[in-house]
Amino acid sequence: MQATAYTFDPTTRAGSVLLDDGTPLEFDAAAFDAGGLRLVRPGQRLRIEVGGEGAERRVTFLTLQTF
Repeated sequence: MQATAYTFDPTTRAGSVLLDDGTPLEFDAAAFDAGGLRLVRPGQRLRIEVGGEGAERRVTFLTLQTF
């Protein structure tokens, strides 16, 4: 699945993404660390994996989208 980086706090390594339909999803430091990234800038396209349902739906993995 793809998304766009929306927020990112380099101190906590947590933030949020926007799905293509505008739905925001949060990610924590564990999801950020799983992708091996060092930084995410708002507006970057990301490849994500999502787990959970409803209010518990969260990004579990994110990395840069490459073509």
